[in-house]
This record gives sequence, structure tokens and C-alpha cells, in this order.
Amino acid sequence: MVSFPLFRMAEAGALMPWTRKVTFQFWTSGEQLRALLANQQADFAAVPVHMPANLQARGVAVKLVSVSAWGVHWLVSSDPAVHSLDDLKGQELVVPLRREMPGILIDELMRARNWKEGVDLKIVAVRDFQAAANMLLTGRARHALLAEPSVAALFVRLREQHGVKLYRAQSLRQAWAESFPKQPEVPQSGLMASSRSAEDQALTQAVGQAYAQSAQWCKAHVADCAELAHRYLPQMPVAALAEAIAHSPLDVRPASQVRSQLEAFYRLVSQRAPELIGGRMPSEAFYQP
Repeated sequence: MVSFPLFRMAEAGALMPWTRKVTFQFWTSGEQLRALLANQQADFAAVPVHMPANLQARGVAVKLVSVSAWGVHWLVSSDPAVHSLDDLKGQELVVPLRREMPGILIDELMRARNWKEGVDLKIVAVRDFQAAANMLLTGRARHALLAEPSVAALFVRLREQHGVKLYRAQSLRQAWAESFPKQPEVPQSGLMASSRSAEDQALTQAVGQAYAQSAQWCKAHVADCAELAHRYLPQMPVAALAEAIAHSPLDVRPASQVRSQLEAFYRLVSQRAPELIGGRMPSEAFYQP
């Protein structure tokens, strides 16, 4: 989802005053992204917010430009009576990426309820969201945690087949806000500047502004944004991409303005999986525009 504004920036010539050519490249692992940065093959990247913190802890002077995704996870169930995480007490939930963002969020929501894993909620860990969706489709699971746009893609597939009914039970964003009213938002993903790009403050600010404007365009032109994203993600139906945009609109905020939310999240990660942020909190320079 956080890549959609980058698609728009590349297609619309949003950075023409700064460069004549903008290219987009997918990365599929942290190792690949680190290699791209080390070889100066990436200037900016859409990333989960823990990744730039990890890079800075390793001595790479990256900066987090902005946060744009604040809630892309959904509880999906085959039971129409399930409307919240509370309704799953005593049942089984499939959770992808157990040691990363999805698992950490579920752990904290269980802790807020004084639930014990295996007693109040049985967690079935799977490698990725596609595996979780397949378990729902084949009836091997009744409840799973998914993320956009995989949720929307799942429901598009359901419209094309019969015999399986699934429901959006609750967004984790809503569950979190209800469980932690004093800290109702969780920053999840955003835009990062490489160490080389971060040295040019004017460039970083220009890219941040172009990214925010492109995200606004996606929200205002859902169908056009979905068509654009489909060119980069041909395996995803246009209808699924449009539904994902509608259910998880991007809300771009400069990292410097949401530092308190980011630091609260990093403290949480440091308690549960400190290796995700390199074992320490980011420095002040990490948030500077």
C-alpha cells in the first residue's frame, strides 16, 4: 500500500525539478534492501517503520521521512457472529509473521486483555499473508489476521467461487484504539531516505511533499490509482486494489511530527523483539526533516 504513491510519482514526473528519470524497484527482503542502499541503487524506499530504525542501529545514516500507513491489518473470519478480537476468546487465530509487526500487535492486544496464548487464544503461526488466506479459503482455518491489499484480493477471489463465506470482523486499528485509548495509533509503514539522500535536506523535503501529494491523489482518485497500481502489480485485480485503497486510506504525516507515536512503538518493539530495531532506539537525527 505504501508503494502506491511512489507509482504515481514515477508516472507523473513529480520530481522533474530534481531528476529527469525516476525508476521504481520492488524489494523482497531486508537483505536485498540493505544491498540496494549499500550500492547506492536506492534513494528512497517504502518500508515498515522498524526497518530504518534497524538500519540506523547498524550505522547506516538513514532517515524516516514520513509515516503513511496506520492500520492495514484486519481480522477476517468465516463466522458472521465475530465482530471483534474479544469474540475470538478460546478459539484459534492464524497469524502471519509471528515475530514481526502482526505478531507483536496481537501479543499486545492479548496482554491488554490478560489473555494467555494457548489458553485464551491459540495462535497458529504461518510464513506470510498468502498462506493465511489460503487456510481460510480451504476451510483449514476459521479466523486469520490479514493485511491490505491481501484482504481485498481474498474477497475478490471469493466473489468468483462459491461455498466459502468470509467477513471483515474488525480492523486492528480499531481494536488497538479501543484497547489503548491513551495511545490509539500505531505507525506501521512509511517513506525512508537513504543516507546519501538524507544529506540533501531540500531534496528530502521535496520528495516527502511529492509523496504526500501523490497519496492524496490516490485517495481522491481511487479507480485511477488502482489502475496505476495494477500496472506494477499485475497479479492483483484492479477491483482488489481499489477496495484496499478504500479500506486503508494512506494518511501521510512527517516523521518529525509523529515522533512521540514512533518512539512509543519502538519502545514496545524493544520489549518484544529488540532485534527488529537493532537493539536500541533511533537517535534524534533519525526524525529530523
